[in-house]
Amino acid sequence: MLVRAFYISRSAGPQTSVVTGSILKTAMGFNRVNQITGVLCQGDGFFLQMLEGERSIINQLYGRIVRDSRHKDVELVKYEEITQRKYSQWSMALIDLSDTDPMVVMQHPEFDPYSASSETLEQQIDEWISSGKPIQ
Repeated sequence: MLVRAFYISRSAGPQTSVVTGSILKTAMGFNRVNQITGVLCQGDGFFLQMLEGERSIINQLYGRIVRDSRHKDVELVKYEEITQRKYSQWSMALIDLSDTDPMVVMQHPEFDPYSASSETLEQQIDEWISSGKPIQ
């Protein structure tokens, strides 16, 4: 059974390119082997991540994320059964939400994922994707 899990968390330390690179390298390898797709948004001290795959694997992965010392304040925003993947083209895409990015600063300076609804967050990710933000 396919599921999509969506969580948010705060970075336990600085969000450097080394930390992000480490997360992506690990995620891409694990995700390809386990047929997980998704997108990771990071910046301004927080992470938003969508994960898609078989339920048991996603559940185990989410448990690892909750215990990961690079994350704190992990909250599951949405969890649903799906019939089709939304992010099938990426083992893990990255959307870097740099605080100097004009789109983030000018269009969404008040963005707080902890107070937004899951629908609003998902729409925001779709907007970032459609604007060409993801990298693989």
